[in-house]
Order: sequence, then C-alpha cells, then structure tokens
Amino acid sequence: MPRPRGVCLALVALTLVLAGTRGGAAVAAEKSSLRVYAAASLVDAFNELAKQLEHQRPGLEVRMSFAGSQQLASQLEQGAPADVFASADERWMEEVNDRGLLSADAVRFAQNKMVVIVPSTNPARIAKLQDLARGGVKLLLCADAVPAGHYSRIVLKNLATDPAYGSDYALKVLRNLVSEEENVRSVVAKIQLGEADAGFVYRSDVNASLKRYVKVIDIPTAANVLAAYPIAPLKTAADAAAAQAFIDLVRSAAGQKVLERYGFMPVTAPAP
Repeated sequence: MPRPRGVCLALVALTLVLAGTRGGAAVAAEKSSLRVYAAASLVDAFNELAKQLEHQRPGLEVRMSFAGSQQLASQLEQGAPADVFASADERWMEEVNDRGLLSADAVRFAQNKMVVIVPSTNPARIAKLQDLARGGVKLLLCADAVPAGHYSRIVLKNLATDPAYGSDYALKVLRNLVSEEENVRSVVAKIQLGEADAGFVYRSDVNASLKRYVKVIDIPTAANVLAAYPIAPLKTAADAAAAQAFIDLVRSAAGQKVLERYGFMPVTAPAP
C-alpha cells in the first residue's frame, strides 16, 4: 500500500537530519589541537604563523604557550604535555634534549641580536652605551637563566674588553641593575612605562608600535651576540604530523618572511 505523501516527506527529512548529525560527528572527530611552547620573544610572529597553519589544516587548533625558555623547559621536564618547543637559545633546547624529551633533532629557524632601549622621555639622559655605567641609572635585565639575560651579560663582558668602555665597565653597569625579569617582554613593558632608565632586549622586540615609546641604542657588531633559535618536536606530541607541519611552516620561505617582518634574522637556508 503506497504511503501518504506527508509520511514520505517526513521520512526524507528525518534521513537528512540523521545524515547531518553523523556528518557533524565526523567533522568533530577530525578536530585536533597542537600545543606549541615558544620563547616570549616569538609572540607576534608565532601567533601569525599559528593562524596560517590553522587555515592550511581545517579542524586544527594551535594553542600557544609563551614564556621564558627556561620556564618552558622546566615545565616540559615536569611532564607538561606539548607538541613543539621553540627556544630562544640552544642551551635550554639541549637541556630538554638531555632529558630525552625530543622526538627528533632540533633545527635552527631564526637569529636575533641585542639592543638597548630607553624610554622616549629618557629621564636619565642616556645617549650612548657608556652612560649605562653612570651611578644612579636604573637598569633592567632578564635573569641570567633567561636567554636574553645571558646574552646581555655576554655583551657587557665583550664591551669591557674595548678600551673605549674600560675593563670595569660590566661591573659598573651591573651595579645599576634594579630588577631581573623572567622574560624579555617584561623588560620591554617596564621600559615602555618608564619604570626604569634602560634595558637590554632583542632587536625583534622593537616593533613599529613600540618605537613611539622607546629609543634604541645599537650595540657594536663586534660586541654583540648572534642569538640562535632552535625548534623541535616533542615525544609527548599527540599529532606528530601537525607538529612537523608547524616546524616546516616556520622554516619555509613564507615562514622566514613572517619572522623577518617581525625583526628576526632568517637562517641561512630556509626549508622549501
């Protein structure tokens, strides 16, 4: 006996609803997340690269965690789950590797240099690096365990070998240290707000918006440090393919252009 037209339409509608439900479940099942632990100096560049990867891989959510490299390494050693680690120096990457946490060798993806910044109002009237050794100057550095802090102290030692600064230059400058910060972004924020007279930060930290609030004093090339940034996948990666995709993007020609736009120096030979 043929079914009434209304019943047939109702069955068709029910079938479409059930199919849509099954399709939605399939889409939901395809969703995944990528957890990236990255040095604080990488905030702007990595947030942009994360959006690019999400666009390339629908259903993928990239979750970024930014902090000092030493803090991130400590969290990883304590069992924090992550897929990718990007450090601001090789020292902390080696520490994580020595703990057996990497699933592949680390590779360099960017380089950086140090600069000194002062507030735009420059109340201490700091015009040159020698002025950092004057009594009463309030100086900010990252702690020595932080890559930026370690690099800053190397710069001071290098400058102290130059007769133009004097052999006691590093000691005099460090006497003016009023605070040791846990990451370079904290130094940037405090100098921007005028809470100190000068601070050592990365060249990449001085973006276009910051230039309104600070002045930059360059460090002679001979005394400066070339900071190397390594990146590697972790054994705790839930999605090894997504982890490698992010690393490949960072090292690609497109990724290198993003990093360069944010003030980083590209590596010699980016991945294709």
